[in-house]
Amino acid sequence: MKNSSYFLVDSRVLPSVFESVVLAKELLADGRAQNASQAAKMAGISRSAFYKYKDFVFKYSDTDQKTLTLFARLSDKAGMLSLLTTALYEYGANILTVNQGIPIDGAADVSITIKTDSINVSVDEILHSLKEIDGVISIKSMNGGQK
Repeated sequence: MKNSSYFLVDSRVLPSVFESVVLAKELLADGRAQNASQAAKMAGISRSAFYKYKDFVFKYSDTDQKTLTLFARLSDKAGMLSLLTTALYEYGANILTVNQGIPIDGAADVSITIKTDSINVSVDEILHSLKEIDGVISIKSMNGGQK
């Protein structure tokens, strides 16, 4: 069997079925469609076309997005992670990943990666603000700025 090859192709030169398959996959992913049949119908394609291409057609995502990874040590108190993520939301951050370790000696380590395209303040300002949250023991960014 020959190895797969991948091409990045402008959708304007492709048959419209490929865009419809991507739309159907998005409808399923965000819950607007409850099953593949409904997604295919909403996207204007047959169910067989959806199944034929669904594992081979993907929408390109811009990987040049601005991201920031934060590392925090939080007190082992209920709601601490929620306070931190709420503060990030209020700055306009889009949270991409969250990884929290099991608390040891009353503190848990957390890493959060955020998309920063919609944030209009400096990283230092965000770090300073997050450090002021009661229960945040320490916080630093991937680029080394510690507060």
